[in-house]
Amino acid sequence: MNKGLADMRDYPADTILGLLRAGDDRAPAIGAPGRPWLTHAGLRALAGATVGALNAMGIGRGDRVAIVLPNGPEMAAAFVTIACGASTAPLNPAYKAEEFDFYLADLGARALVIARGMDSPARAVAAARGVPIVELDAAADAPAGTFALDAGGLSGTAASPGPAGPEDVALVLHTSGTTSRPKIVPLRQRNVTASAYHIGASLELTRDNVCLNIMPLFHIHGLIAATLASLAAGAAVSCTPGFNAFRFFGWFAEVRPTWYTAVPTMHQAILGLAERNRATIEAGRLRFLRSSSSSLPPQVMTALEAAFGVPVIEAYGMTEASHQMASNPLPPRPRYPGAVGVAAGPEIAIMDEHGKLLPSGALGEVVIRGRNVTDGYENNPAANATAFHDGWFRTGDQGVLDEAGYLRLTGRLKELINRGGEKISPIEVDTVLMDHPAVAQCLTFAVPHDKLGEEVAAAIVLRDGAEASEHALRDYAAGRLAAFKVPRRIVFLDEIPKGATGKLQRIGLAEKLGLV
Repeated sequence: MNKGLADMRDYPADTILGLLRAGDDRAPAIGAPGRPWLTHAGLRALAGATVGALNAMGIGRGDRVAIVLPNGPEMAAAFVTIACGASTAPLNPAYKAEEFDFYLADLGARALVIARGMDSPARAVAAARGVPIVELDAAADAPAGTFALDAGGLSGTAASPGPAGPEDVALVLHTSGTTSRPKIVPLRQRNVTASAYHIGASLELTRDNVCLNIMPLFHIHGLIAATLASLAAGAAVSCTPGFNAFRFFGWFAEVRPTWYTAVPTMHQAILGLAERNRATIEAGRLRFLRSSSSSLPPQVMTALEAAFGVPVIEAYGMTEASHQMASNPLPPRPRYPGAVGVAAGPEIAIMDEHGKLLPSGALGEVVIRGRNVTDGYENNPAANATAFHDGWFRTGDQGVLDEAGYLRLTGRLKELINRGGEKISPIEVDTVLMDHPAVAQCLTFAVPHDKLGEEVAAAIVLRDGAEASEHALRDYAAGRLAAFKVPRRIVFLDEIPKGATGKLQRIGLAEKLGLV
């Protein structure tokens, strides 16, 4: 078992409104490339005005407010300030009408906050369901993130007005629902604030830090790691319109961030443009880069550190933990490619399928418990009975804790390939194939097999100008892996399909590629 930061008792605040007290009045809080900063004093004033406006609409603590906004400072500010007095439910603005219909109904949304003039099917869906539409107005000449809410005459008396308390739900997100109906994950004020402080502690964030956010702000990674952790440290976050590798270095030069956080596919795209932006990197003031939300190939970690000249800190997170669970430490403590670090928030242990905790070095399911972990899925006793055991939350990930407390993941349990009873870690196969000089990206996945149940396949993106045949890559893997782990099928792609947050998706890939 690894306690990490689990014994941390000094949580300066247990609500988001309290967390916002950290920054100096005149210091920058939320910004965007090309726009003036909103100060911490300005953000605190905006929070008070927003809670007051919601209360005047009849919306208060515990009421769910769906938010559909493009990535940027207004989305960050809306999440933070609405959460000070209600429950936020950020939704992907790219959803189709059917998806908005499902989520607005499943959430029981009391209102939909949407940018004025934003063309979205969410409007028609909300109107059809009788969900009031609240227009968000952002003044072009005001500091980034500044907004006002227009309820179009909606008024009422909130059942529970005023600022939210520690036990109130601050954020409601759905699990990805790759293989089942998405589950509702309610995260309380004490959950998300604890996670923000855990991240700040592991990254040693101070008021002098500036994060460049390129993550989507309808996802736990961008909301907590980039935004809330920065504000909890009294620091600043500059919010881009979303990830764009070709605009990244322009933003980087203007904002001069001390760090940024991203998923591995984003890091790889940035890495591909790093050499031609050498002068921009050298003129910067980065302290570190952070990677989370999916496994970072060791080769990419090494190349990033060489390109940027700073440590790459890989962290391990998930929605049910309000994001961060483990993180590699900053220097001078060691960090290891292929490891997601030590416990950096909740306690971490390894459990067998019968619920027994295992010793160091044993392979099993990663389990967690702590202040940042959800109390359980909403209205889903069957899922809770499966997910929780003796106070521990089962993450669904398989891994090993070494004697020093470093966690190495071997994959999602549901992503492990079962080839005739042999369990194969797709991450292990990825790592081997990524060492081939022609391979830029690799994603190993299962394909159905009539006798073995599942067989090993790999999707490959080659480096520009490089060549490699399926036979050559299989021979390469055969020299480094046991025979049963070698992919029997290799598919060459220009791009591997990604999810809404930029993560590569193993589950369902065989179907998407027509291999079933």
